[in-house]
Amino acid sequence: MKLTEPKIDLQQLNALALAYMGDSIHDTYVRYRLIASGKVRPHQLHKKATQYVSATAQAEVLNCLLATDFLTEEEVAVVMRGRNSKPGNVRKSTDLHTYRKSTAFEALLGYLYLLNRYERLDEIIEQTFLVIEKEEGSEKNE
Repeated sequence: MKLTEPKIDLQQLNALALAYMGDSIHDTYVRYRLIASGKVRPHQLHKKATQYVSATAQAEVLNCLLATDFLTEEEVAVVMRGRNSKPGNVRKSTDLHTYRKSTAFEALLGYLYLLNRYERLDEIIEQTFLVIEKEEGSEKNE
């Protein structure tokens, strides 16, 4: 859903701007997945969504994607740009290292979305769900 053509080179966009877009895209995918799975109560949706969109969860997903060589060289370069960006503020609920990794993850999602690489975006989001849901399953078994 893009109603306007960009007036800038999206590949050169600031990593924090990419993360801003990626945060929204990730949130949309998570909300759709939860609603499609049958969860419809607002409190239940919010509580469950937090497991997917927290900085800790995003950092964990990025660690897995990097460890398994799932990302292309171009994608890793975007991740490094995002990780090395200087955030204006860091939430009290996380440390700087985790926050930077989550920003890098969101920057990657924003990059793929803005460049219309929806198929690859879907692949990465699917891996995200697999990683988080695997973690969630292992926590239940403990």
